Amino acid sequence: MNNTWIIAQEGGGQAPQTITSEPIGSENQTSQTSTTAPPDPNNGAQQRTPGNPFSLWFIVAIMIIMVFMLFRTPQKQKQQRKKLEQSLEKNDRVLTIGGIIGTIVDIKDDEITLKVDESNNTKIKVKRSAIGRNMSKD
Repeated sequence: MNNTWIIAQEGGGQAPQTITSEPIGSENQTSQTSTTAPPDPNNGAQQRTPGNPFSLWFIVAIMIIMVFMLFRTPQKQKQQRKKLEQSLEKNDRVLTIGGIIGTIVDIKDDEITLKVDESNNTKIKVKRSAIGRNMSKD
């Protein structure tokens, strides 16, 4: 049942009109398949349609917006963080990023002393960057 097929073109014209196929090695089993192809007006040359220039500009615009949002958002958050750290003053009630609530007693350069418990006069020292939110300004 292993047949080898040869596809041949009849006529020898430029555009194939009929294609036949027949198996080799089996004289009893012959089949013929014919298809008619329409003549090609361009003689094989591929026809290209010009692309839509709007689609290219749209893709470029989307890329520019994505890059702008990628770099602008962290920069904006950094500015807000810097503004929060500079606005801290004595007697402000703050929340640290660790969840500790206290009142600012002393501010030295990059170190802030918080009073955590009024009754025991418990104080802790944290860095400026450890302040998460100024509750007295909110």
